[in-house]
Amino acid sequence: MPNQDVIVKYLFYSVDFVIIWAMIYWVLYFLRGTRSANVLFGVIAVLLTATIAVDYVERLTVLRFLLIECLIPSLGIAILVIFQPEFRRAFAQAGSLFVSNRTGQETIDQVTEAAAQLSITRTGAIIVFERNIGLTDTTRSAVSLDARVDSLLLQSIFYPNSPLHDCAVVIGKNNRIVAAHAVLPLAEEDYFVNGKRLGTRHRAAVGISQETDAVAVVVSEETGLISLAKKGRLIRGLNTEELRFQLSTILLERKKAPWKRLGKASGLELEKPDEAAEAGTDGEA
Repeated sequence: MPNQDVIVKYLFYSVDFVIIWAMIYWVLYFLRGTRSANVLFGVIAVLLTATIAVDYVERLTVLRFLLIECLIPSLGIAILVIFQPEFRRAFAQAGSLFVSNRTGQETIDQVTEAAAQLSITRTGAIIVFERNIGLTDTTRSAVSLDARVDSLLLQSIFYPNSPLHDCAVVIGKNNRIVAAHAVLPLAEEDYFVNGKRLGTRHRAAVGISQETDAVAVVVSEETGLISLAKKGRLIRGLNTEELRFQLSTILLERKKAPWKRLGKASGLELEKPDEAAEAGTDGEA
């Protein structure tokens, strides 16, 4: 019979390996498709180069001193500075696990109806649903409102001659419109969909979904296409029923089939087939 201490030791080795593997996986998943992923690979390359250099340049005392005493210790601070937005987003999303928020079906129906009408008239719009992570920083500089979510009201806000038609409307956790003319953070300049650069409106929707757990509905002024931004990803070319389905699935947290729950738990983005349109990205402001 194997010694109990040996079994415990190997058990801890296994747990240690699983934790490290999970940490590496979630870091790579969290940084997927962003500039930070390239920066991370660059940092890893520098670390590997420094490690190899330290082992093979023992006679180069000055270089060895610079690597050991200066470069390697400063990498920790450099990583904190370089990945500061990612750390902030990760901590914010971790904190949102302890609170819950649910949007009503009536709110979803009114937004869906408004998006459909705005799409027909090709009126540009961004409608953001606040979820667990608060959007106070975004709404602080916006025009404060406290109105029931209504399709006609949303259409009038985004009417081209309206003073509030630029920027975004924010729907709060209380299922009411809490702000209009809200300026959203933009996604990175080199964010592309289907090989084409995103316009400012779509980059703003993607940007707010990258920094928070908010969901943004976008109507293109140029093409009339309806899009949905979630977790930094953009689903384009939705019709009314597809938009209602996506919003209900995300915001109402409806019970899903086991394979969908597994995909959600693993961080995979699950979409209905043929929801991502192959249409080009418009460049409206």
